[in-house]
Order: sequence, then C-alpha cells, then structure tokens
Amino acid sequence: MKINSPRGTQDILPPDSFDWQFLENKAHEISENYNYQEIRTPVFEYTELFNRGIGEATDIVEKEMYTFEDRGGRSITLRPEMTASVVRSFLENKIYGRAQPTKYYYIGPMFRYERPQSGRYRQFHQFGVEVLGSNDPDIDVELMAMGIDYLEKLGLKDFFVELNSIGCPECRPDYVADLQEHFSEHEEELCSDCRRRLTRNPLRILDCDECAETTGNAPEILDYICSQCHDHFAQVKEGLEQLKIDFHIEPHLVRGLDYYTNTVFEVKSHDLGAQNAIFSGGRYNGLVEEIGDRDVPGSGWALGLERLLLVLEEQRDEDIKSDLDVYVIKIGARAEKLSLSLLRKLRRAGFSADTDYGDRSVGSQMKDADRKNSDYSIIVGEDEIQKDSLTLRDMNTGEEKMIAQDKIVDVLADKIQ
Repeated sequence: MKINSPRGTQDILPPDSFDWQFLENKAHEISENYNYQEIRTPVFEYTELFNRGIGEATDIVEKEMYTFEDRGGRSITLRPEMTASVVRSFLENKIYGRAQPTKYYYIGPMFRYERPQSGRYRQFHQFGVEVLGSNDPDIDVELMAMGIDYLEKLGLKDFFVELNSIGCPECRPDYVADLQEHFSEHEEELCSDCRRRLTRNPLRILDCDECAETTGNAPEILDYICSQCHDHFAQVKEGLEQLKIDFHIEPHLVRGLDYYTNTVFEVKSHDLGAQNAIFSGGRYNGLVEEIGDRDVPGSGWALGLERLLLVLEEQRDEDIKSDLDVYVIKIGARAEKLSLSLLRKLRRAGFSADTDYGDRSVGSQMKDADRKNSDYSIIVGEDEIQKDSLTLRDMNTGEEKMIAQDKIVDVLADKIQ
C-alpha cells in the first residue's frame, strides 16, 4: 500500500527549499541587526504548559493541539506556538538572573490540528521574536519596526499596523463584565462556540470571524483602560509616529491567545486584498507569572513562513534561485581523477561547486551546468592537463580563458564576490 505524508503536512523540495533558505537567512540577518539571539526549544512540551500559558478557553487548547500520552503516562503536546516554550525556558534556566531585557528569536515548526487550506498546514513554520524583562513601550515599537524591516529586506512594501490596547488585569474586569452583558443580549446571534465562551471568556468572541456582525457594536476596551495603560498606549503610538510607521486603531482587536495585555497588533499589507495579515503579536506581562513564579514583563510577535511565501509569490517579479558558483566539466579518464581534487579545493575555498557523475558527453555536461544556474564552468581535458591549466568559462557571456591550475582559486575569488 502506498504511504503518503499526513494530511496538512508537506515535503519542501528544491527549488522551493531555496525560497525557505532565503526567508530564514533574512530572518537571521534582521535578528542580528536588532541584537536578538536565537533560541531553540523542544518541539514537544508537557501539556500543562500550553493549558496554563495559552488559556484553556482558546480554540488552540480546546480544538487544535496534538496531545498524546507518552510511555510514562505523561501528557505531552506538540508545540502549537512558541511563546509559552520560550517563557518556560527563561524560567527553567534562570535567565531572569542576568541583565535584562532578554531578546530572543526563533525559527521552527509548530503543530495545530486545523483544516488545511492555502498557506495553512497542520505542521507549519514560524519566525518569531520575544523580549522578556522590559515594560518599556519602545520595545513594542521596536518589535513592530523589526518585523516591517524584515519584510522590506524580502522586497515587500506598503505595510500598516492595526493597533489596540487590551488593558491589564486591573482595568479589564469592568470591560469584560460589560462585554458579557452586551453579548448576553445577543446570545441567539452567536455561534455555538461563542455561546460557550460567553461565560468562560467573552474576549474570545471578539476574535471570532463567524460572529463579526454581533461584535461590531460591542463595547470598546479603550473606553475602560486605566491611566497607566493609557499612558503606555500613548507612548507606543508616539513611537510609531516618530518612525513614520502607518497605523490605525482597531478597537476590537484582541488576538487569539489569553496571555496578551496592553499592546496588541497585526501588521498588514495594502497590496494583498482580504487576507492581508502578515504577522501579529503584542505584550504579555502576566504570562511569566502564570507559568512560573516571577512577575516579568514580555512582548513579541510571530510570522507564518508558509503564508509569507504566498505573499512573496504574489509580489515578486522573479523566482529566487540558488546559483552554483562553478561546474567542473570533465573530458577523459585523466580529467576524472583531477576533478576530484579540484572540486575539493574549490569547495574548501568557499565556492559552491558540482560536476557530472554520469559519464555524460561534454554537451550534456554544459546543459547540466546551465540547468543548475552555474555562474562559471571549468573545463578539464587532455589539453588542459598537458598545460597544467584549466579553461574557465563564463556561463552568462560564453567567454573562455585559460588559467593556471594554481591560480584558479584566486581568479574565481576576484570574479565571485
């Protein structure tokens, strides 16, 4: 019987893997620019971490987690998101004892049991950033600016921020009470999930697309936030204005996770139509204390790489290619032996190099070099061996030049920057 990959997963093969490497390399670059260090956590954690961190009334915990019992009888969950894992690591490794803030970034797979569709998989990948140990509103601004700078590095443009504050544990209860009263008057208009959320967590109703008409005239949290939250939000807006980052207030934006406080945001593109959200996040000042025993502020965002690839396909003019520096073309038995040491010499000098392993004709080798987008080819034949030289061919112009074997690395270094 034929065995296929599980539904909602995919094999990432060349040339698509070149696109993934491009995104990941740019993620490493922007993180280095902003002085964020990489963190790698296990792909599975104890289930309690996500129940406590994400919130038991969220769709993720109620419907979407891959949870199983290991052989020791412990409940294990494949990570559906990364923030809770980062916080667990921060606490377990006592990073709070170091100078703060701590700035992390990550790239890796997450797992949610969702209905697969374009750009959405059950195993999906995120690039995200987290800052722990600072309540400075400028951190929230820096995070949004960093994400936008990353997108611009990829060649994307024309972004705006949808922004809101969802207050803090001190000012939110009055809002939640009024929200519950509002939705109780419209209970018949709510979907079955939101009727259940009405008593457990009415904030989640604001995040439901199916109940969007009912939420349109719901109370707005900005009318309820305390003076401290108001001042924090004002500084975030001022910082965005200073950086000339376009934003507008979305008063019912709450995000889909329970741990958020104060700033929440979604970054969108004007060029993408209805499905225009690219990355999102916010502040989560109570999460570290919820998971552990320390009151440490935090803020961050995450971006889905599968979704981002779709955006790139819509906006870019040409495909991303993984070019080969040099292709070695062999003519005759003696060239076969010489090419082995030549290839290693080129690779150890830092060039990407390949050759034919199928005893093909010179014409076929040339076609293979062209198919692999090689910038140069090196021809090794009897004539070259006798002269202790190599023929260097520019694959773009067709220009050929005889180069002494001991000079080939230096010549290529001048040509390939």
